[in-house]
Amino acid sequence: MFADETLDCYGLLCPMPIIQTAKKIKGMQRGQVLEVVSTDAGIKEDMPAWCRQTGQEYLGAEEEGDTYKVYVKKIKD
Repeated sequence: MFADETLDCYGLLCPMPIIQTAKKIKGMQRGQVLEVVSTDAGIKEDMPAWCRQTGQEYLGAEEEGDTYKVYVKKIKD
């Protein structure tokens, strides 16, 4: 999937990938897509929940071994 920016959260455990995502997405433009790379399986449930709470759009996840890539589209400032 295409992403405008990538956030490396490799090795970080919950809630750090979500905290880092919140910081990163603030500096992005509306409509841009952020790819978050994580080794924390919890991100598969945490990111959709965070998107629902913040009004961002969850685009899905990809799994590659023990690495997860989740995609978020910035909708709101």
